Amino acid sequence: MSIVKRAVGRLLHRGWAYAREAGAVSPLSPAGYRFRRLGDGACLSFPLGAIFGEAWIEIGDHTLVGERVSISAGMGPGVDLGPDSIVRIGRGCSIGRGSHIVGHQSIDIGEDVFTGPYVYITDQNHVYDDPEMPIGRQWPRNNPVSIGSGSWLGTGAIILPGTRIGRQSVVAGGAVVRGEFPDHSVIAGVPAKIVRRYDPDEGWTAPRPGGTAAVPDTAAVPGATERPDEAERRDDRPIRHLAPHE
Repeated sequence: MSIVKRAVGRLLHRGWAYAREAGAVSPLSPAGYRFRRLGDGACLSFPLGAIFGEAWIEIGDHTLVGERVSISAGMGPGVDLGPDSIVRIGRGCSIGRGSHIVGHQSIDIGEDVFTGPYVYITDQNHVYDDPEMPIGRQWPRNNPVSIGSGSWLGTGAIILPGTRIGRQSVVAGGAVVRGEFPDHSVIAGVPAKIVRRYDPDEGWTAPRPGGTAAVPDTAAVPGATERPDEAERRDDRPIRHLAPHE
């Protein structure tokens, strides 16, 4: 590499480092004042994604928002969304680069929530009630979203409207999540389901085969018969719990 190329490379890298530092949004930068709240030590990395509706967005202390992350409240800039905040991100969070948080009614992200890159979280979805009208022209529906403190969302996870994820939970990369999930869940798949739960006595365990369904009550099934000795042997069998690695 020639001396000129090396010199130009050093200048470009120094210039880019300066641009990243100068372009980041912090509580003390002019862009930071537009937010409903941007906590102490919080930072939105440069280059920014699409950021609008800042007056309805709260970001907690020491939360780091990665490069090219889009955070929006409402359909577009310049719309009055009422007196309350819409997107709330707690303290100590880390939002991975390229992620999108799109709020229209209510998105609550707790404290110390970490995400991988390219995570998508929204509380609004299109409807298809009218089969003759283009779906994009039908009025969408909102449903609040909440993500419990201490949770981790893997790369490319999609959190759909109406989802409520409990504390200290894990969402696997690429999962498409909708519904309510209790604390200490591991959630994976398309559509997502619980693949691990934490039990104080057993630790992290997989769901038992067949879920929580009990053995059918043969007395309630017309024509079902079972010999007494067969029932006795069945009841005496030990219950086997799956280990976390199974």
